[in-house]
Amino acid sequence: MATLATPASTPTAAGRNKRRLQIVVGFTTCYLVAEVVGGLLTKSLALLADAGHMLTDVGGLALALLAIRFAERPATPDRTYGYYRTEILAALANAVVLIVISLYILYEAYQRFRNPPAVASGAMLVVAAIGLAVNLAGVFILREGSGESLNMRGAYFEVISDMLTSIGVIVAGLIMLTTGWYYADPLLSAGIGLFILPRTWRLLREAVGVLLEGTPADVDVAAVRRTLAETPGVTAVHDLHVWALTSGTNALSAHVVAAEGAAYGDVLTAVTTRVTAGHKVAHVTVQVEPPGWERGETHL
Repeated sequence: MATLATPASTPTAAGRNKRRLQIVVGFTTCYLVAEVVGGLLTKSLALLADAGHMLTDVGGLALALLAIRFAERPATPDRTYGYYRTEILAALANAVVLIVISLYILYEAYQRFRNPPAVASGAMLVVAAIGLAVNLAGVFILREGSGESLNMRGAYFEVISDMLTSIGVIVAGLIMLTTGWYYADPLLSAGIGLFILPRTWRLLREAVGVLLEGTPADVDVAAVRRTLAETPGVTAVHDLHVWALTSGTNALSAHVVAAEGAAYGDVLTAVTTRVTAGHKVAHVTVQVEPPGWERGETHL
């Protein structure tokens, strides 16, 4: 049995863009604080709701940075797979908090529909415009790296979605400033809350799926099994398992039965090469067995 893994010292695509992420996290965190303060001072629920959405972006960007930082740490005897799962645990906690925030935004929007308060629309517009500028800068900084890594692409999409939400807040501010129709604030707030919920629910499902060792969405197990079965020198495949160590880092273990007279070293090399070249799997563990050995196994 042997293992093929990506060397820990090899920088990932996301790692090469770590500095870009740090800059954007700094920008968005500063604006998040400003938006919360602005929402409280102007009594704008739309700004506070957008701050909740901004929190998802800051969390997503911070998780991307956390994944890079911990992925650079070597494995230890106590953590033989390293610290990959820290990102998943943080994502799970982040998802639970954000679902609570979204539900609170919807509740508060309902209360304001019943009795909408006056909103300082001018100040609300200023804060939202600053947010739009911050998001545009983030899009520009992350655009190049988004084509290199799924991790960076997720961060890029987070900033894109928040840019669109900032535009929505500006629209609501203009409506209230020009017409005095303060229902625009809770209406947009409810829309932002509903926008956050499905995204957060998907994050929660994905985090739980990883923790339950579910098959990664970007790996076709049936196709992997065919790849293994069609490898020269392999007559059968069993005990095939595929799981994610963290987002974008998938692992596989399998038992393959070698044909009579096949060189086990050649079979092992062929299997690991075919799997890593044809599928999104970075860490492969293969046990090569003689004919008949699989009869004692229970997982097919």
